[in-house]
Amino acid sequence: MNTRQWISGWGTAQQLTPAAVPDESTIKIGNQTVRMVARTTVAGRAVRVALANSFGMAPVRVASARIASPRIASARIAEPDGGAGGGAHQLTFAGRPEVTIPPGACLTSDPVECPVAAQDDLVVSLHVPDQGVIPATHDVGLRTAWLAPGDQTAAPELDDATPFRSYLWLTGVDVLAEPAAATVVAFGDSVVDGMETTPGADAAWPSVLARRLAARPDLPPRAVINMGIAGNRILRETDGLGAAGLARFDRDVLARPGVRWVVLSEGLNDLMFGLLPGGEPVTPEDLVAGYRLLIDRAHAHGIRMIGCTLLPVGGAGIDGLEPLRQDVNRWIRDSGAFDAVVDQDAAVRDPDDPARVRRDLLAHDGVHPNDEGHRVLAGTVNPELFRTT
Repeated sequence: MNTRQWISGWGTAQQLTPAAVPDESTIKIGNQTVRMVARTTVAGRAVRVALANSFGMAPVRVASARIASPRIASARIAEPDGGAGGGAHQLTFAGRPEVTIPPGACLTSDPVECPVAAQDDLVVSLHVPDQGVIPATHDVGLRTAWLAPGDQTAAPELDDATPFRSYLWLTGVDVLAEPAAATVVAFGDSVVDGMETTPGADAAWPSVLARRLAARPDLPPRAVINMGIAGNRILRETDGLGAAGLARFDRDVLARPGVRWVVLSEGLNDLMFGLLPGGEPVTPEDLVAGYRLLIDRAHAHGIRMIGCTLLPVGGAGIDGLEPLRQDVNRWIRDSGAFDAVVDQDAAVRDPDDPARVRRDLLAHDGVHPNDEGHRVLAGTVNPELFRTT
């Protein structure tokens, strides 16, 4: 008998926190409500929420957690006051409304009957009652979130709210979806993360891909979750930004329900950081070994790996990078190690200067793709790759 299944419908990757040696710039929460927005990428009849304290040094107590009905909330969440619009459902964890997240843990709420459609917005509100709590974060949120004093998790409108753009503790929303539904994970660095795209526009290429897949009624339902971290590397930790891809793959991919494909777009930072003064050099052979380890790990769990070629970054001005990038891209294209290859480099490079992205596709920093560049990147991923599991 066909039954519905839980799959990951939205997610974000947590980064290293300065919990061990905090400084004056470290965000601290004290008897406050944090309200965040997550956009589901697949339809379902129920949801559950994952909260994590992946790199925390101390337990975190969440005294109250609620999720707002997307049908009611969607018209109000874009407002700067953090309105949830009412209709909030209380979240429980093993039947209890309060939960303590131990260091390193990820805890999933009990299911909530809350029908969602693909591209629905959900509003998640958490009350953290204790003082001086250092949150587990994903920095490049690109959606407005809010902090407000006290427990306002049930409030339709937040009083005295302060907006910001990060995700605190919220790391996933699972959806009870159709039997044939499955999840695609976009795994990588700042390009996957959507850095330099327009905040609030949902313009990062994994989001654009999610909308493309949702618009294909001939395909089974396919969620796309963004596991990008700006500055991330495959082989080594990046100070203050994120654990190495090899270190976080189990948590950010294998632990997510319903994952059947990974679109891997990472490795450029390994090469770049290795060329900076004081950096530990990384050869193409080193990076290939890291790719092979990730591919083997995915295959052991029945997950297909789709490799993306590395984008040109001539605007970064790093001597010696281009030959290394070309060597790695040749391997990605020609080795046959990946189950499929997406040539994002070919789609965005300047034909007159292949070491650079076309100017019309570049953000103001001269390195990252802009919104149109991300639209082009999403267009390189063939939806037919995800037809069958």
